[in-house]
Amino acid sequence: MKFEKATWPRKLRSQEWYGGTSRDTIYHRGWLKNQGHPHDLFDGRPVIGILNTWSDLTPCNGHLRELAEKVKAGVWEAGGFPLEVPVFSASENTFRPTAMMYRNLAAMAVEETMRAQPIDGAVLLVGCDKTTPSLLMGAASTDLPSIVVTGGPMLNGWFRGERIGSGTHLWKFSEAIKAGEISPEDFLEAEQAMSRSSGTCNTMGTASTMASMAEALGMALSGNAAIPGVDSRRKVMAQMTGRRIVEMVKDDLRPSHIMTRKAFENAIRTNGAIGGSTNAVVHLLAMAGRVGIDITLDDWDKLGRDVPTIVNLMPSGQYLMEEFFYAGGLPVVLKSLLDGGKLHGDALTVSGLTMAEEVSDARNWNEDVIRPVDKALTSQGGIAVLKGNLAPNGAVLKPSAASPQLMVHRGRAVVFEDIDDYKAKINDEALDIDETCIMVLKNCGPKGYPGMAEVGNMGLPPKVLRKGIKDMVRISDARMSGTAYGTVILHTSPEAAVGGPLAIVQDGDFIEVDVPNRRIHLDVSDAEIARRLAEWTPLPDQPKSGYAKMFLDHVDQAHTGADFDFLKGCRGAAVPKDSH
Repeated sequence: MKFEKATWPRKLRSQEWYGGTSRDTIYHRGWLKNQGHPHDLFDGRPVIGILNTWSDLTPCNGHLRELAEKVKAGVWEAGGFPLEVPVFSASENTFRPTAMMYRNLAAMAVEETMRAQPIDGAVLLVGCDKTTPSLLMGAASTDLPSIVVTGGPMLNGWFRGERIGSGTHLWKFSEAIKAGEISPEDFLEAEQAMSRSSGTCNTMGTASTMASMAEALGMALSGNAAIPGVDSRRKVMAQMTGRRIVEMVKDDLRPSHIMTRKAFENAIRTNGAIGGSTNAVVHLLAMAGRVGIDITLDDWDKLGRDVPTIVNLMPSGQYLMEEFFYAGGLPVVLKSLLDGGKLHGDALTVSGLTMAEEVSDARNWNEDVIRPVDKALTSQGGIAVLKGNLAPNGAVLKPSAASPQLMVHRGRAVVFEDIDDYKAKINDEALDIDETCIMVLKNCGPKGYPGMAEVGNMGLPPKVLRKGIKDMVRISDARMSGTAYGTVILHTSPEAAVGGPLAIVQDGDFIEVDVPNRRIHLDVSDAEIARRLAEWTPLPDQPKSGYAKMFLDHVDQAHTGADFDFLKGCRGAAVPKDSH
């Protein structure tokens, strides 16, 4: 779609609430004036909603109130009228059963907030990983001018002279305790070192991945993704974003102009280059569905397969987000992709410039953090999509975080029927398992958990860890944290809870994994698989009411983004009828 700026001035959407002298407009305008707003603020200037996911129970977003004030300053400077609006904030580190269960609820709430209230444009103030996709999904559904500003990552963690990555070292230390390598007291001492400032995870976890995806899509200003949360330049970014959204409203520059197929292809390739989270798969698939772009798992595999991972950050590499920022941040990565012919340089961004124009002057200040292509961490990054009789609709694996020696493997299945079964068995010394086995976890997908929790990176059994083994092949219909690592096959679709083949895997079955050839195969005859599926019965005791029932009734499978079936496509931001 070719973008042409709208004429200015013109009547804006907010004037349906605030313009004129009718009883209804006085009702809307007069009540807002009790906050001390002068009459001339309602004269037709852009009304900007600052959709803020701040919450005391979303610690990654705990500093967003302060950033909102900088956004407001920018809006005022550009001649707009800023109004801060609290929106649903799903925190990965507090929500149970999992924040992913509430991503769609948050997106629905944001969408209706944008549609039902008198705003002409929105600043999406996000941080913790589900807040970024949920607000982008809501904005895509309404297609009002919108722009992302993230809260930024935490500062580097340090413990006894070693960089500590939030999340990544949580998993490492947890395994080290089971292996007897560190004490619980050491673990507790390291806890504060992992989280020593405001911001999201300081690894290339899902939060930093989704901040990078927003920038790669063109939905955030250039350089937004990597600035630490407590760096003064994060405040500058917030203020500049406030200025820019006013101009976007005047130009009528909307998500549908920016979130095109080219933009999604750029984001998928960028995910490969940064060693991004597997969670980006379900989020970008859902976002694409909201704007009507046909992106599939096959696109993820095809577009990312030949992209080298050049960002040397945990969990795939050595450094953390603070160094990534100092090295030049995402613009350096985007320029590398552009120079290699792997980026659509003509894709439009929220700045009004093309992606090529935005990154033309990017410089790499540390080639150990952002590596040249010929020194990449992996020559083929991206997300590997495996298919076969165990995953007819696909399963995903992050090659940059996996063990090379396990990329082709055949092993005996050790099956856990659900997460409780795993917890009950994994520490049992009598468990019949060794490092050649393949761990299989069922009933942790969109409907099975419900919500598709981050439990796919199952910890290894202590008796294996004591041998010095750090990785085994693990297969599930669950997700894993973007901060996690290992040869972990995730998002197996269809999931076990709906009768996918994963549901009928038994202890002792052999499974073949061939990542180079994108194959995952259960070594059981078709007739035996059919017999087992015919005897399979659904999980009992499913929720019969409330949001959980709505979720189970309407959530799609992982291979299409795990969105609700009734939320696909852009529904626009029509002005609702006035009821007064």
